Amino acid sequence: MSTPTPGQTVGPFFHDALPYPGDSELVPPGRADAVRLHGRVLDGAGTPVPDALVELWQADADGHVPREPGSLRRDGFTFTGWGRSATDDAGHWSFATVAPGSVSGGAPFFALTVFARGLPNRLFTRAYLPGPALGGDPLLGSLPADRRSTLVATADRQGFAFDVRLQGEGETVFLTYPRH
Repeated sequence: MSTPTPGQTVGPFFHDALPYPGDSELVPPGRADAVRLHGRVLDGAGTPVPDALVELWQADADGHVPREPGSLRRDGFTFTGWGRSATDDAGHWSFATVAPGSVSGGAPFFALTVFARGLPNRLFTRAYLPGPALGGDPLLGSLPADRRSTLVATADRQGFAFDVRLQGEGETVFLTYPRH
């Protein structure tokens, strides 16, 4: 019988191995309805994480979840609802995309997956768009009131800002999914 050993952590190879041309451009940045979703990945001390990777999954502007192939080879026309952005030296990440519509009556959101050094597995979270629909969202409503704000993006002149705090004060709420 063998002795159990601890699992490996993910990273720190993401910023080198996984980015590809156009990975963070779900739509061309100059498109009329394009918005920028951007932020930073921060550790528990508030220090930027320079070698993380953020993946985005989202509905289109009408609330439909795309089922189109082509995320790894963008054609400039097909919206696939998926992208990937490596953080820079200051922990910043950014996507050119469209504001998602409501899916099944909930508040519009971007689903995010974060990979970073030292994590035993990827982390799942959401960045909700600010607005009146937040009050009726089932997931947000299930959270303690003082934790909900960690899932709400802030509107800015280019689109939306959303920082991911991996731990500590203001830690982002992370989600679990069966089999992950």
